[in-house]
Amino acid sequence: MPEMNAAVLRSADPLAVESVELTEPRAGEVLIKIAACGVCHSDLHWINNFRNNSLPAGIVAPKAAILGHEVAGIVEEIGPGVTAVAPGDHVVVGFRPNCGGNCFYCINGTPWLCERPDDPDRAYTGEQPRISQDGVPIMQGVGVAGFSEYTVMPERAAIKIRNDAPLETVCLIGCAVTTGVGAVINTAKIQSGSDIAVIGMGGVGLNIVQGARLAGARKIIAIDTMDNKLDMAANFGATHFVNASEGDPVEKARGIANGYIDYAFEAIGLGATCRQAFDMVRDGGTAVVVGVVGQDITVPGRAFLREKKLIGSFYGSNSLQRDIPKLVDLYMDGKIMVDELISKRRPLNEINEAFDDMLVGEVARSVLHPSGI
Repeated sequence: MPEMNAAVLRSADPLAVESVELTEPRAGEVLIKIAACGVCHSDLHWINNFRNNSLPAGIVAPKAAILGHEVAGIVEEIGPGVTAVAPGDHVVVGFRPNCGGNCFYCINGTPWLCERPDDPDRAYTGEQPRISQDGVPIMQGVGVAGFSEYTVMPERAAIKIRNDAPLETVCLIGCAVTTGVGAVINTAKIQSGSDIAVIGMGGVGLNIVQGARLAGARKIIAIDTMDNKLDMAANFGATHFVNASEGDPVEKARGIANGYIDYAFEAIGLGATCRQAFDMVRDGGTAVVVGVVGQDITVPGRAFLREKKLIGSFYGSNSLQRDIPKLVDLYMDGKIMVDELISKRRPLNEINEAFDDMLVGEVARSVLHPSGI
């Protein structure tokens, strides 16, 4: 495999586009030319943890990493034994592929919790790295290395989709859409007619809003500190709006629903907003944590005597091979909005500007085009 360009993360420096080497696909692997990659808040979490030397337990701290995980592209080459895709197929990449039935969770129908992802830990431990530079391994942060021209992934991560779906848009189905819509439909399984609140109107939060619309929610209360993001939420189906910088959002949201919010979703990743979600749901209601929380969540224990529930959601509780093609079809049929999530498109060398836009709240999602296709 020739050298390719990728945006490399090192220490506290800005990300820099550098030339790196990528291995040929081995047995069970697929080489994908990346058409588009979304810039997700989870990548920012990873950057901050990398720079603060606070990566999750079990992950070897690398000297360098390539992030990006909302990926769509075209299969260029397959390794021995691959049968699910062929060269020329269009794919959306699942950033955490499952083993397909060899662990407790996959056998029992919850593949999103797979304890043996279909990847020999190269992306997470640095062993047998797919990407290197002058012989020094580079980690695939968040598992895909989407901020690059190519990636090599396990076969089960390459989800074949219809060829008429625009890759430059459906890349967001690799994370934001699947996570947000899935949190509503798969994790919470909200009932039609429910009143819900959503805290955080980034890419995932907007998809929670449209998931609630799809599921037939009655009142959909969007909560954020920025009016422009509340305006975005209106386009995705929110019916009521709370600016959290203008008073107590718990009191305001409860007032809109007359005190009976059935479900509240947290899509930021802060302990404080998780507590707000729990506080605003009614007795017997459910608070769903979707954001990547890096701190403890404290809730009043006696609330559980009133059957309040606090639950987590990972990757929209989705089955990659089932749900990603279905979401692509829903988008192509005009049933879900994806184009409207994209605020800006940028070439790979503007990756730092994309993160700057995220930090100031100017975008729902930026999309990078690493290979120019």
